[in-house]
Amino acid sequence: MNLLYNVFIMFAQALLPLAAIFDKKLRLFLNGRKETFKKLKEGITETDKVFWIHAASLGEFEQGRPIIEKYKAAHPDVKIVLTFFSPSGYEVRKNYSEADVVCYLPIDSKSNVEKFLDIVHPEHAVFVKYEFWPNLLEALRERKISTILVSGIFRKEQAFFHWYGQFMRKALKAFSYFFVQDQQSEDLLNSIGFLNVKACGDSRFDRVLEITQQDNTLDFIEAFTGDSHVLVAGSTWKEDEELLIEYINATSTENEKFIIAPHNIVKSDINNLKEAIHKNVVLYSEMDETDLSACDVFIIDTIGILTKIYSYAHVAYVGGGYTKSGVHNVLEPASYGVPVLIGPNFKKFKEVKELVAVGGCLIVDTQEKICLTLQKFLQDKEALERVSEISFNYVKTKTGATEHILNYLN
Repeated sequence: MNLLYNVFIMFAQALLPLAAIFDKKLRLFLNGRKETFKKLKEGITETDKVFWIHAASLGEFEQGRPIIEKYKAAHPDVKIVLTFFSPSGYEVRKNYSEADVVCYLPIDSKSNVEKFLDIVHPEHAVFVKYEFWPNLLEALRERKISTILVSGIFRKEQAFFHWYGQFMRKALKAFSYFFVQDQQSEDLLNSIGFLNVKACGDSRFDRVLEITQQDNTLDFIEAFTGDSHVLVAGSTWKEDEELLIEYINATSTENEKFIIAPHNIVKSDINNLKEAIHKNVVLYSEMDETDLSACDVFIIDTIGILTKIYSYAHVAYVGGGYTKSGVHNVLEPASYGVPVLIGPNFKKFKEVKELVAVGGCLIVDTQEKICLTLQKFLQDKEALERVSEISFNYVKTKTGATEHILNYLN
């Protein structure tokens, strides 16, 4: 199996440049990796103490972020190396200031792995949630480098837990410790002989709650909202917006305002959204010299501020529930203590299922449901406060994973 895997890696390295001709994301994937060893050599010396953390993409980075920042604060002399597998993570966080080096993880060939570890020589190697690269893990085990998994999650369908998974089970032996999200993951690892496991939750909860304690003031949002009841719709797709538009156009309540932050901010799509709304609409890109208090709908055609905007919500709608990939991040609005509304595709996300189960997240999969739900929260303050408290308490009770992980690392 090891031989077959390495043959596969060899062919992948040969074929990817051809495929990248036709795929922009693949071009970023390959071109970015051309800079990896150069960046590492420029940023790391042989005498440096190094803490290396790897995240597949942006979501995993957010899970690892509180660990990075708290470890850095406790060990200011240690250099942080942050690697990504996906361009969607690297391109957004390549200038992340808390890391000394941010780069792509090299493709998992034996030669790449040896070269990478020779340069980085980490005291600790931390993998977030998943990413089990056999050659890399075997090299870490052989070098006796402290290697841990954080916010891990395992399912019985994975190869590790079947007769044909011996090759992948061997890779898991590299881990000094597993910090997993739930008891099921701990039980599954125990069932194949791994007892160095602790179910301590998901560090992402620590991150989202930490964000709520920062300064989230946005003067232009305050000017827009005033004392109104505010619905914030974040990461919306066309299907989400169609439901919202019908409600917005039909409502006649004077003290209700709407903020929409689309997932895609293509100019033509933004203009179509604006034209479909029959109320006074302002775009973020055109808000200068506009009387924001006189506007009913604020369309956020920029990125990077949605998390702060959620702090002004009385109710949040999180998009993506009508797409194949599923609903986007519900924890950010929930951490502010607001009811969260979503579309029907959410069942592959553990935290969303849990939030739905306790009543902090509501599924609005028809026009009638979204209208009735929004009207209820507008008119029934007790219901709004009750569901808001459920959302906040759900996030609050899930925190603490970062502390467990840091206690081990320190």
